[in-house]
Amino acid sequence: MVTTQRTDQRADQQSAAERRRRELLEAADRVVLRDGPGASMNAIAAEAGITKPILYRHFGDKGGLYAALATRHTDALLSSLRAALDAPAERRERVESTLDTYLAAIEARPQVYRFLMHPAEASSGDSGFDVGRHSAPLLRRMGEELAEVIEERVDLGPGSQQLARVWGHGIVGMMHAAGDWWLGERPCTRAELVRSLADLLWGRLAAAGDKAGGPGF
Repeated sequence: MVTTQRTDQRADQQSAAERRRRELLEAADRVVLRDGPGASMNAIAAEAGITKPILYRHFGDKGGLYAALATRHTDALLSSLRAALDAPAERRERVESTLDTYLAAIEARPQVYRFLMHPAEASSGDSGFDVGRHSAPLLRRMGEELAEVIEERVDLGPGSQQLARVWGHGIVGMMHAAGDWWLGERPCTRAELVRSLADLLWGRLAAAGDKAGGPGF
């Protein structure tokens, strides 16, 4: 009976800690949506109604908070990209839909994108988030996940696994660089950018067959 009570207490404590962590991440999100890359630990703590030491207690350090926010948003983006790739449509349409999903995401929440990918000057005596140190792993994760999709679905012949990784990271790099430029300058519509990027990708991707036994691409 005592053991059961202790187990229940630990479960309740863990549940409360996870709930509090979500609340703090939501407070951080509100600050990021408002301040973009200028978001600071001071502002996030104030938004959450706590002190900075309490914020550090939950996330370890500034890098831990950044990583938690990055995971939160990257998970949501990857889920949307997978849905676009799995949609019942022709391959070209799914390629364009996947590109558009990424661009639509950064267009809808530009402050979040800039916070995750662009450093800012320190403000209010609070040193800025070390974006360069943490953003590269986000892009690598996206590249690896896209590589898995390509390798699973497209028949690339000998050396397919390595080639799929080249394509995965290359496509993510292209989306990131082109999207960053487009979001800053808006030289064309999103639809025009999507078509242009799809044209760039379309050569060998159009010619490659679906992998035998795979879900198709």
